[in-house]
Amino acid sequence: MTTLRTLYDQRVADGSLTPDPAQMAILPQFDRIRTALLTPEKKGFFKRAPEPPKGLYLWGGVGRGKSMLMDMFAQNMRDVPTRRVHFHAFMQEIHNAMHEVRKTGVDDAIAPVAADIAATVRLLAFDEMQITDITDAMIVGRLFQALFSAGVVVVTTSNRPPDDLYKDGLNRSIFLPFIELIKDRMEVEELISLHDYRQDRLAGAQSYFTPVNAESRAAMDAVWDDLAGGAGDELIIRVKGRDVAIPQFRNGIARAGFHALCGKPLGAADYLALAEAIRVLMLDNIPCLGRSNFNEAKRFVTLIDALYEAKVRLICSAAAPPEMLYLEGEGTFEFERTASRLREMQAEDWGN
Repeated sequence: MTTLRTLYDQRVADGSLTPDPAQMAILPQFDRIRTALLTPEKKGFFKRAPEPPKGLYLWGGVGRGKSMLMDMFAQNMRDVPTRRVHFHAFMQEIHNAMHEVRKTGVDDAIAPVAADIAATVRLLAFDEMQITDITDAMIVGRLFQALFSAGVVVVTTSNRPPDDLYKDGLNRSIFLPFIELIKDRMEVEELISLHDYRQDRLAGAQSYFTPVNAESRAAMDAVWDDLAGGAGDELIIRVKGRDVAIPQFRNGIARAGFHALCGKPLGAADYLALAEAIRVLMLDNIPCLGRSNFNEAKRFVTLIDALYEAKVRLICSAAAPPEMLYLEGEGTFEFERTASRLREMQAEDWGN
């Protein structure tokens, strides 16, 4: 059986990867799970099915290669039923499935939903596990206990250790058993790499494209292809019981048009939740702002403030340079701070 370390070394040899000792130190954990799941079960009338291997909770700073390692792992599971999905998207599916099950009159919607998942996958590979919504916090413990009991193996990445999940969240005490469940059913490993590869790819690269035209659209597409490495999926973020939809998301990078984020009645809580969930935002087609789109302009200011405070990297296309975006109407003076922040966020070392 070809190990992930062998596959990793092949990518180093062909120049598609830079060798990183911290990444290589994690590979045996992935191979431990992969070997257990790929080893055929011995058939026999009196033989019990072997215990599934412990999963893996891999956490560490942004840009360290967690998602890359996860992709390499999930893509090489052969015929093991595997699902690779962003954690936010998975939880949205769970809520929708529970809503449908409740229509049948069952008292416990979690059990049949978990059973349906366990019937179709043996390995769940999550990217970016984090809990920001109390509705998620209330159900993840029982959901994952049911999945583990059904033999599903879970591997996940996160930017924070288990003890920091849902930190300072409402009624956090009901969430604490889930943290203990993670520690019991998964190996917890930190990816301690000093190198931020995502920042390296952004270093020296243009991050503000103007004006909005075919050339800037092509440039934004090229940045997406380089950073995300493939097509994105819709990301649904639950905020106080509401859904905020981001059209494209992959490997911590989100992409949306201006009107998708600022043309809808979103507020500070929505933008803060977005900033918590992503590491890079690509925002297309920022128009000139003024009296005619005053509400959109106010939301844009709030969005930039949220991204700035959370140190989320912004890459955007706009109708004009920051200082020329808002030239007339109420709010021009207040926008000067936003323009200054837009300039600051273009700096090569911003967000480090």
